[in-house]
Amino acid sequence: MTRLHLHLLSDSTGETLEMIAKAALSQFDDMDVVRHFWPMVRSQAHLDRIIADIAANPGLVLYTMVSQDIRKGLEQHCRTLGLPAVPALDAVIDALEGALGQEAKGRPGRQHMLDAAYFARVEAIHYTIAHDDGVLHEEWEEADILLAGVSRTSKTPTSIYLANRGYKVANIPIVPESPPPEMLYGLKHPLVVGLTTAPERLIQVRRNRLLTLNQGTDTSYVDSDHVSSEVQYARRMFADNGWPVIDVTRRSIEETAAAVINLLKDRNTREGGPQEGNKPI
Repeated sequence: MTRLHLHLLSDSTGETLEMIAKAALSQFDDMDVVRHFWPMVRSQAHLDRIIADIAANPGLVLYTMVSQDIRKGLEQHCRTLGLPAVPALDAVIDALEGALGQEAKGRPGRQHMLDAAYFARVEAIHYTIAHDDGVLHEEWEEADILLAGVSRTSKTPTSIYLANRGYKVANIPIVPESPPPEMLYGLKHPLVVGLTTAPERLIQVRRNRLLTLNQGTDTSYVDSDHVSSEVQYARRMFADNGWPVIDVTRRSIEETAAAVINLLKDRNTREGGPQEGNKPI
């Protein structure tokens, strides 16, 4: 297996660059990639220290730099070392400049400015964390989305992912022995989405969870008949209330979240409401 040293340099937090690299790497199998992450590169002195590591671990260099001086310095060093240096956003920015008929504003970290959307996202994250696992159900009407499903159907990680996209999300476990509060069936503002999965997959996930916690597996929590009954109970609840359902059996968290956002956009389009699905990232 070939080892690749991947150097990621940014004059801001580097979050965008990391996402681009992650998306691109997902297209390749059997990789041995060593990431070298360098955020907040805003001085020549800082760049010089990084070049020493690049020289010691030659590989591919991806960067997002606004400062022309630092960009030129990085490119010159990479040419000297015979290494490829790829400006990750340049092609997109060039295309946007042509389409919009204006030049991009060269300002480091511009996408992370503390505007109203940023504070709305922080508020969404706080709300979502506070309303995990059925907590504070009396405040569910304030949510944009409510996820319902039996235990281990990825409700919490999907909620957190959606919160980082700016959505207030609550979630509730569906437990046959403990019916949800009646107010769940009368919610007006939030979109209620049911999450389900194949019983066989659910048993596997739950069993791994118990083993991770050093707990025994001789329990109804992983009993085949009991788990199948749980899933059927939840599906019947979703159908009776007309809630959309997403099967998460073969979906990643990102794919499930994208499906939820599309459902929300479709509902708002039908009702002529605000396009919640277009919230800024």
